[in-house]
Amino acid sequence: MMKKFTHLIFTLATWIAFAGTAFGQSNSTSYQTLEVNGIEIFYREAGPKDAPTLLLLHGYPTSSYMYRDLISELADEFHLIAPDYPAFGRSEQPSPEVFDYTFDNLASLMEEFVELKGLTSYGLYIMDYGAPIGFRLATKHPERIESLIIQNGNAYLEGLEDFWNPIRGYWEDGETNAGALAAFTGLEGTRWQYIDGVQDSTLITPDTWEMDLRHLTRPGNTEIQLALFYDYQNNLKLYPEWQAYLREYQPRTLIIWGENDYIFPASGALAYRQDLKEVEIHLYDTGHFALETHAEEMAGEIRSFYYKTNYLSDRLGRK
Repeated sequence: MMKKFTHLIFTLATWIAFAGTAFGQSNSTSYQTLEVNGIEIFYREAGPKDAPTLLLLHGYPTSSYMYRDLISELADEFHLIAPDYPAFGRSEQPSPEVFDYTFDNLASLMEEFVELKGLTSYGLYIMDYGAPIGFRLATKHPERIESLIIQNGNAYLEGLEDFWNPIRGYWEDGETNAGALAAFTGLEGTRWQYIDGVQDSTLITPDTWEMDLRHLTRPGNTEIQLALFYDYQNNLKLYPEWQAYLREYQPRTLIIWGENDYIFPASGALAYRQDLKEVEIHLYDTGHFALETHAEEMAGEIRSFYYKTNYLSDRLGRK
């Protein structure tokens, strides 16, 4: 009897997988590159293209690799696209003489990427560096943004606490703290970002920081990262503009945040309440890269968030 039941379950699972593929609903992730303004941009893409689209913008020092588990969790009902910025992940690393590494330029390149991919409306998932890049996209094209999902990504001074003091010194004097910040791009600094604030560090695969070191150790990459550290001060000048966008457009917003993050503490998450009349906030007992320990729970909140607003059910023809 048990063998027959097991066979039935296996047959049903096989049929569902076949049916999904047959009707163009494959959940497999594809790994592609797209030339954007002469730069080869690597990206991951999964899920049915007629499903709600999520553009996943990664943080520092990682890449689209940080979204691998989330993509697997959501690809049955979402269309997910996760690019690597220039000099990150598997994207090309143009020389600073060719490409000026500023957040303005990264955002412009991502805007062109979005247009080449034909995305006219999408949900925007922003994390760390993805926040200043994503908010530039949102304020320039608010009509394209269907929702915001914010994970440890700042838009308020309240979220910039003790971690930022050495970086503020670097902003004031390009030589001050440059050595310490350069060391931050090495093994220990990269590993620390993954395990700090995590209750059980054995749950974090070393593949994460080793994958990051693949691009961080490319010749010339340290100088590029220092340039972005220095340019980060220009993001703060845009906070009032981003906050005005939130107040005016009131985008449907879900915040899923590692509350033990020393880089972007929970005060940065709670600050969004200043401008958003309705915002859903979930804090998790983990660190900066919350997806490494809570991908399943966070994916569940995203799915629930889309259903509660009737958006996902409408797209799927459900009531």
